[in-house]
Amino acid sequence: MDRNFYTADHEAYRETVREFLQREVVPNQDHWDREHMIDRSVFARAAKNGIYGLQIGEEYGGSGESDYRYRMIVCEEVARINALSFGLTVALQDDLVLHYLLDLTTEEQRQRWLPGFAAGEVIGALAMTEPGAGSDLRGIRTSARRDGDSWILNGQKTFISSGIMADLVVVAARTDPDGGSRGYSLFVVERDMPGFVRGRQLEKMGLPGQDTAELFFEDCRVPAANLLGTEGYGLQHLMSHLPRERLGVSATAIATARAIFEQTREYCKQRQAFGQSIADFQHTRFELAEMSTEIDIAETYVDRSVLAYNAGTLSPTDAAKGKWFVSELQKRVLDRCLQLHGGYGYMMEYPVARAYVDTRIQTIYGGTTEIMKDLIGRELIR
Repeated sequence: MDRNFYTADHEAYRETVREFLQREVVPNQDHWDREHMIDRSVFARAAKNGIYGLQIGEEYGGSGESDYRYRMIVCEEVARINALSFGLTVALQDDLVLHYLLDLTTEEQRQRWLPGFAAGEVIGALAMTEPGAGSDLRGIRTSARRDGDSWILNGQKTFISSGIMADLVVVAARTDPDGGSRGYSLFVVERDMPGFVRGRQLEKMGLPGQDTAELFFEDCRVPAANLLGTEGYGLQHLMSHLPRERLGVSATAIATARAIFEQTREYCKQRQAFGQSIADFQHTRFELAEMSTEIDIAETYVDRSVLAYNAGTLSPTDAAKGKWFVSELQKRVLDRCLQLHGGYGYMMEYPVARAYVDTRIQTIYGGTTEIMKDLIGRELIR
């Protein structure tokens, strides 16, 4: 069936994205993976070419384009070349940090931070997770206390994507121990603030080019002007931005599942066994038929979610449904695709092997599958 999702303008943008990735990312991604760090200069070139940050207003150096379908195209093209470390770093900017800065900042803060984001010269990170607080944000122990015209932060964060590279870190901290759900606030900690210490870069199973780190705040003095949003409403701010984050996971998951499926389909037609292509075996055809059907059906939900997001009607529950289902589908599809590759599927030179380890995290970050199901279940019995 025709997808009827993109316009001619979107497809013209696709060509821009494809050309940029072929020129700037494809020749470098193996080097970035070996170095465990992406050359940050590529993000300035990406921003210049409109690869991310499109929604930043023109007055801050952006284009003011909020249609999420452009973001979907980036996900699809990144998946096509299997540049998932680069893609996650872009997603971190577009689907997480940037929207906190767009939605919660004062005009003075926007003037300070958004032009750098629009130019790709400022990289952001979101610091929620702690050693003892992952899905349960109420377990956050990082604290902030007011001291004159500053806040003093103390605590530790872990599993922070772009934690080494980041110039700005949105940090969730407890500001009132007795405040319950109104006892948390968000702060923007900037590079080189006294007491802001970056720990070790963590070695992950996948996504080797995407830096992930521990962060420490040791009497870190943050100006009161860097409070993000409303004091005491940190949890509410975090929750209100989860639909965008979860939509981003769904978009990446469906794009990666389709890209690896298409590569596997071609592999099955070319690979010979017992005097014929493995695609001629009924079992292979059944596997391909099941995956193709599942991807097509899931894609319709993601497309609807994108249009709902554009219209401002994507609910947290609907975003959670897409997040868990599509990320779990991606996991199944990549596992079956790797199996169809046989021994070659276990070789890291093949895209399926790299995607297999790079995407395994997607059923975990942004809220685990189990948490997504619990949230949906609670909504169903209210």
